Amino acid sequence: MSLSKLVLRSMKKNMKHYYLYFFALIFSVTLYFSFVTLQNNAEVLATVEQSGTATAGFKAATYMLYFIVLFFVLYANHLFMKRRSKEIGLYQLIGMTKGLIVRLLAVESILLFLGAVVLGMLAGFFSSRLFAMILLRVLEKEALVTMTFSTEALQQSIVVFAILLVIVLVQMAWIIYRVSLLSLFSAAKQADERVKRFSPLQMVIGFLGLIFIAYGYYASTKLFDINSQGNLTLNMIIILATTIGGTFLVFRFSVAFIMNLIRLKKNGHLTARDVLALTPIMHRMRGNAKSLTLITVLTGVSLGITTLAYISYYSSESSAYSQVPGDYVLLEDKGQEFLKKLEDNNITFDKSNFRLQSVSASFTQLLSESQQNKDNPLFGLEGIIYTIPLSDYQQIAPEASISDYDVILTNYGGYMAEMFPLEKDRDVVVTTGGLEGTEEETLHVKDVRHESIISGTVTSGPGGPIFVVPDALFEKLATHSGTSEWHKQTSIKIKNKSDSALAEKLYMQTNGEKYIESYEEQRKGNIETLGITIFTAAFLGLAFLMTTGSILYFKQMSEAEEERGSYTILRKIGFAEKDIMKGIYMKQAFNFGVPLIIGLLHSYFAVNSGWFLFGSELTAPLWIAMSCYIALYAIFAVLSVGYYKKVIRESL
Repeated sequence: MSLSKLVLRSMKKNMKHYYLYFFALIFSVTLYFSFVTLQNNAEVLATVEQSGTATAGFKAATYMLYFIVLFFVLYANHLFMKRRSKEIGLYQLIGMTKGLIVRLLAVESILLFLGAVVLGMLAGFFSSRLFAMILLRVLEKEALVTMTFSTEALQQSIVVFAILLVIVLVQMAWIIYRVSLLSLFSAAKQADERVKRFSPLQMVIGFLGLIFIAYGYYASTKLFDINSQGNLTLNMIIILATTIGGTFLVFRFSVAFIMNLIRLKKNGHLTARDVLALTPIMHRMRGNAKSLTLITVLTGVSLGITTLAYISYYSSESSAYSQVPGDYVLLEDKGQEFLKKLEDNNITFDKSNFRLQSVSASFTQLLSESQQNKDNPLFGLEGIIYTIPLSDYQQIAPEASISDYDVILTNYGGYMAEMFPLEKDRDVVVTTGGLEGTEEETLHVKDVRHESIISGTVTSGPGGPIFVVPDALFEKLATHSGTSEWHKQTSIKIKNKSDSALAEKLYMQTNGEKYIESYEEQRKGNIETLGITIFTAAFLGLAFLMTTGSILYFKQMSEAEEERGSYTILRKIGFAEKDIMKGIYMKQAFNFGVPLIIGLLHSYFAVNSGWFLFGSELTAPLWIAMSCYIALYAIFAVLSVGYYKKVIRESL
């Protein structure tokens, strides 16, 4: 029989095995080709070029995406070869050489790759327009995206998947030449590692795994704490090592040990649910610790990336408001023509005027004793702090009350407030004056507030501190003034939001006058700056999620096929389908739930350690991202349960 006929017969016979591997290939090609097509879409690039990160962001994401695709395809190929191990062993028994078997499987793989690449590129071509529309939606851009076929994307994808094919063929040849004939007939039943009996040492190691994870979580909460000494890079490596190592030990020993204790407490009286749930969980999780650790870590990484990206997007409004605290901000009495245009167009607005006076002060005086160390960037820092009179501040906070030399520290927010909190009930010596002489005053910080009231232009960045002082003290400070760059700010708030579009149009007609700032312009600027980063991070997060979920699903399909004989025996001795499914439900809850829960915890502590560097909102973005991951994992779990149900029905 010729090699070509043997290939065709083999592919026809193994169709039930191929569809799983074929799906993995098509999914990978679709994901990659749609992204590179989007990357080479001239209309999309022309629309997002203002972000300044389009090219770099796309390239970085492309490399990451290829890593995901490579990992996914190699793992799927490994499972595929594992399921065909008996067939490969039979080929050797009838006299076929390993070289001939490699050529046979190589031809099959090439045919599968060609089919997957063609179908995947077609699916990727049509889905690229959907991704382009999502990207423009994120950027809040209006543009007509046409479906244009990119020859650059085609060439790049062909080269990439040709390289991937070579890697797959090398992996396949390595598996065939490395294993013995006897091991091929038991490969489908082998886990990542051989499972041995439990021992007290393993119990201790499992407990250490939990301690390692707990320490990693604790260390992550101190990662950006200024009082925590040590090198930031070294601390991050230690956190990664302890959490990943602890995760492996938990899967390798902790879960299996807990399941074994539950089983021993039953004194041998095991129900069908126990046989189908406790025992498989105990041995499968313990034996597949490496792959489950990798899946859990990838879940945590992808969720962390997605959450941080969404925090940046979700916080674009609050970040813009901290820079421009009002619909419009006018400095130094500029923009009177703009206000007249608003009045001429019957646009009503509220106006708040703030007088400004600068003083010099040492930020060390505002730090708590625990923060007064050389590692704190604010320690010993002398800087300008602007003051506003109490009567002006009462326009937005009528209840505010101070007297004598008491002051309210406000406007302090953002990541600076998270990393370097300032304390109330502290005395601050401030200096005011110019070349003719200086005067010192001792102020007492009565309260610390974080609402945004003064433009980031005045405070040299959003969230800079402002002192609210009594009017008499403000006038006294003003008599010694000689260094203030800013003297007045006018905040405008449009009363009727339906007038906002017209007001923004009138603002644009000012041709970007230097001392007029728009909140809406700042918000859109934030989105344009972070748009590509947000989109690519979310895209990669989705790719990671689909990869980990698919791998778990593939593993459950393989396990279901391996356990088909056990289900046949249970059905023959009288167990109904619903009795067997009770154990399957518990098993799937553990197989999908444990990696998901640990991955969620990993991502939570990773995000919580430094989320304030990416935005001002944590709770809502975190819960939304986690909910999406839980929902998608639930879908994979339901699909796995459905496959088990099909196998159980066919087992009798």
